[in-house]
Amino acid sequence: MKLSIIRSACGSLRIHPTHPGSRIGGLSRRCLPVGPASRRLMVRTAATTGGGTNPKLAVNFRKQPQEDGGFECDTSLREVVQSTKEAMLALQRRNPSIQPLLAIIQAGEDDSLLEINKKIAGTIGLNITQICLAKECSEDEIVEEVLKLNEDPRVHGVYLHLPPASLTSRVLNTLKPEKDVDGISDLNMGRLVRGDLSKGFVPPIANAVLDLLEKHDTSLEGKTVLLVGGEGSLGVALQCLIERRGMVVFKSHWSSKSLQRQVMQADALVLLGAGTIDVPPSWVRPGAAVIRCQPSLETDAIEMFSKSGLGYLTAAYRTQNVVHNCSRWFQEQQYRPWHLRSLKLQPLTPVPSDIEISRAQTPKPVDQLAAEIGVLPEELEAYGRSKAKVQLSLLDRLHTQPDGKYVLVAGITPTPLGEGKSTVTIGLVQALSAHLKLNSFACLRQPSQGPTFGVKGGAAGGGYAQVIPMEEFNLHLTGDIHAITAANNLVAAAIDARMLHEATQSDKALFNRLVPSVNGVRRFSPIQISRLNRLGINKTDPASLTPQEVSTFVRLDLDPSKITWQRVVDTNDRFLRKITVGQASTEKGMIRETGFDIAVASEIMAILALADSLEDMKNRLARMVVGTSRSGQPITAEDLGVSGALAVLMKDAIKPTMMQTLEGTPVFVHAGPFANIAHGNSSVLADKLALKLVGRNGFVVTEAGFGADIGMEKFFNIKCRASGLRPNVVVLVATVRALKMHGGGPNVSAGAPLPREYIDENLSLVAGGCRSNLRKQIQIAHLFGVPVVVALNVFKTDTQAEIDLVCQLAKECGASDAVPCHHWAQGGRGSLELAQAVNEATSRPSNFQFLYNIEMPIVEKIRTIAQKVYGADDIELSPEAEAKIDYYNQQGYGSLPICMAKTHLSLSHMPDKKGAPTGFTLPIRDVRASIGAGFIFPLVGTMSTMPGLPTRPCFYDIDLDPVTEEITGLF
Repeated sequence: MKLSIIRSACGSLRIHPTHPGSRIGGLSRRCLPVGPASRRLMVRTAATTGGGTNPKLAVNFRKQPQEDGGFECDTSLREVVQSTKEAMLALQRRNPSIQPLLAIIQAGEDDSLLEINKKIAGTIGLNITQICLAKECSEDEIVEEVLKLNEDPRVHGVYLHLPPASLTSRVLNTLKPEKDVDGISDLNMGRLVRGDLSKGFVPPIANAVLDLLEKHDTSLEGKTVLLVGGEGSLGVALQCLIERRGMVVFKSHWSSKSLQRQVMQADALVLLGAGTIDVPPSWVRPGAAVIRCQPSLETDAIEMFSKSGLGYLTAAYRTQNVVHNCSRWFQEQQYRPWHLRSLKLQPLTPVPSDIEISRAQTPKPVDQLAAEIGVLPEELEAYGRSKAKVQLSLLDRLHTQPDGKYVLVAGITPTPLGEGKSTVTIGLVQALSAHLKLNSFACLRQPSQGPTFGVKGGAAGGGYAQVIPMEEFNLHLTGDIHAITAANNLVAAAIDARMLHEATQSDKALFNRLVPSVNGVRRFSPIQISRLNRLGINKTDPASLTPQEVSTFVRLDLDPSKITWQRVVDTNDRFLRKITVGQASTEKGMIRETGFDIAVASEIMAILALADSLEDMKNRLARMVVGTSRSGQPITAEDLGVSGALAVLMKDAIKPTMMQTLEGTPVFVHAGPFANIAHGNSSVLADKLALKLVGRNGFVVTEAGFGADIGMEKFFNIKCRASGLRPNVVVLVATVRALKMHGGGPNVSAGAPLPREYIDENLSLVAGGCRSNLRKQIQIAHLFGVPVVVALNVFKTDTQAEIDLVCQLAKECGASDAVPCHHWAQGGRGSLELAQAVNEATSRPSNFQFLYNIEMPIVEKIRTIAQKVYGADDIELSPEAEAKIDYYNQQGYGSLPICMAKTHLSLSHMPDKKGAPTGFTLPIRDVRASIGAGFIFPLVGTMSTMPGLPTRPCFYDIDLDPVTEEITGLF
């Protein structure tokens, strides 16, 4: 049991609790014994005077005669209190909600010290909380309290009023130096000795003694001060401070035989420690100052300390340190200019494998990277040395900070090998930050394990433009995809379990199990009350429901043939595309066909990418439609009672993961939906966090999946609607290889050797690809009013004539600029020209607009995308698609944006049609809805949501050295 007493003494402002159940906020006004009388926890509030200045407190805290430097104490006290009040007012003018708080940890329950500090706090306007431990408290008990105060953001100062024996090295080093307002921790004492007080604190009692010495004599230069009994940290602090004022310091023990002689020679005498020996007045030379400080924890010693006036002056300096620390804290909350230290690259020729390059570079510790870009330590959750989650509270802290410039990297229609959008993204931010010294952030999707072990391999970039460590990036990272898998499959399990129980139980039995009686009381859970409200049953007492209401409440009555929710796994496994479940005898004949999707195709992944807060994600998860009842009503995750549990599983996944590039520039990795079956973009939250961190003149470079007709169109029409963000420029990635394919070259297959047309120079094929697919993708970007910079990702087989031709024709096709990029072989230096072109393009005004009005009918929105983006003549709806559209309109989903599920290998629905096909009708075979994610997705042709493994998957080459634990084969 915790053995402490907590007392709060409030100043002119109340403590505002920020956490429910807080130990400090909302303190009770009575004692609450919870254990034996001798060792108990009590909570009590002691209020001081109200707001404003109390004249008595401001002028004189003592009623006793002026002695022992009393006049000097009064004068100094007035000055310190006044200056602290002014600092407090200045701080609250900048942020009226700020309320500094001092926490005192002491052994025993005496209130004398609290009263001294309370009076000072009352006139300055800060709060005090006193935590009284048992007199014989253990080191563990002290450390426990200190740790709690360390992590409480409302506490701006901690005073350890404990016996010297309790101030062990462990206790002192547990206390955060930034909250150690008495300056006794090892780090703060070291700072004082070194003379660096930019972050530390001068001990209040040392400041008070020095103040009195200066008040006693206007000229201190060359004067001698004798410290008696100053063996501890206070003696060290006083000696350093006094010597820096030009005085000479001597030290003596109380038992020293030469004490009388030393006292008689001193200009000032400072008596330290709790010794009972006094110094006879006859020993003190005329005019010398005598100051007694550092009482014991005994009541009479504290009373003597307060009567001398030094106690109040010490308390005043302590509150000054608290206010100063609060001001420091407030300053740290403001936007910080970057101090990014880039990592040097030494590119080799020939370029080694990706994993060799990654392993040759030593990444900065992630906490160091965070500090360089202005992320506070409390906003970082480290996952090992080189990656960390970033708290969403950063958005609140920097909400007034202007956003940086927003750059989207898209591509032309790719070959099955990919065209290097991730590599261009990373090369661009390396060039911006490491070479042009412009703040920049890359925001990337987390790669799926499917492609990593299947066909494509890793997605961390390539060559000298990578995210590192690339093994961690390409494998589990921080477990977000695992969280999505767990959440998705929990919904699937809930669906089948609910159908089983409804099929095998009566209404009464279902009700008794869904709303069980606990200790004779039956209550609805909050999620059940939400379901009742949606059903129009405004009752909270389970006993008040009619039999009909009970039946309506307990029976979802899911139609097995209309369940749209599937299980997921993050592996390419074609044999799970269609499965049969419920075949065990225990499932009582509840057999049905279903299937698996790959994890990144889950609607939960799309929700993660589009949510802008934890609350928004929770609401979206609740709205997910998992199927339809036999009466035609949509059934949601909230109806299943599972949405709260989903939010719990996803609470860490919603935080973006921070990593770095090969050149030490920051990267957010978050979310990873496929662009051909979802919206294919990294998260809104990662972009928003990055836009605040880079500052007004910085750059956030985010990537959209596949070609501009897929990922970019969805980025604009879906992601930008959800986020409210507006892009400044599009970087359109092209390769000579892909342009040749669109210009009439032969097909390209993953794993097969490239045909000669892609290795030898062929200007006619390049020109054909530029005037067809490249031109069309530039035109698509212009539909949204965004300028385009074409980035030609150069391969070693490209000739200079081909490179020059692409750049020339891209500008003729409407690009504001077109530049070759050599980041794969050279890192950021190879993308300098691209960085300069992007910087110039973002300085021009952007006239962003959506492609369609969200209130247009579903059919017209689909037709607009088909005609304006894909180049189709019209669309053709199957009867099933028409029926689904009618159903969604009836349910009120007609105003959602459209997310086309279409092949990424062609602008059309036909993968073999390259270039810029025209004269075709786009077939819409089905229309589905992701209500939680917030879009309607038409299915164009046959789209697989579960990829399959090729004959020779990438996993043939992936291995682990059991001795070094090094991974091989990732590329």
